[in-house]
Amino acid sequence: MSATGPGQSVLLLLDVAALLGEKGIDYAAIGALAASVYGTVRATVDADAIVSVPRAKLGDLEKSLRKSGFKADLRRGDPEDPIPALLAISDRHGNRVDLIAGLRGLDPEAFGRAITLTLSGSPLRIIGREDFISMKCFAGGPQDLADADEAYRSANAPIDIDLVRRLARRFGRPAADALERVLCA
Repeated sequence: MSATGPGQSVLLLLDVAALLGEKGIDYAAIGALAASVYGTVRATVDADAIVSVPRAKLGDLEKSLRKSGFKADLRRGDPEDPIPALLAISDRHGNRVDLIAGLRGLDPEAFGRAITLTLSGSPLRIIGREDFISMKCFAGGPQDLADADEAYRSANAPIDIDLVRRLARRFGRPAADALERVLCA
């Protein structure tokens, strides 16, 4: 289902997700879209997803996206950046999707824990709750920690506390400490 105007980045993400699926590329929506699944609904002008693509294949993915009619801009991070690369995708309406290619500390099994929802009749993968909480603790900003807290507090199924702690530790001590503050609040 293609976007027909501005403010439809989720529809753009659905189109991008279909292309990723055709190419056999694992992905999971993160950011505000995942937050809305786990309890915090807020407006956003873009959609974010993390993808499992080797750095050497990012150029090929960028070309495929352009061939499909999207604008795509590959940006590579420096060695200290926790995000090795980002593929910024937009359409003619100004909708935007950021595909994050890797995240330092992300558990490679995160894609296997992603959940699949149906949105506008199309499947969409969303990062799993425990991975979402640990990623938000890693990001560490006030809104990120509020998102982590809401995802933890509003869970309608038990959260695997040992798993979320292990995931947060992968991101480093500050993320693990932030998680403990969320768990104890």
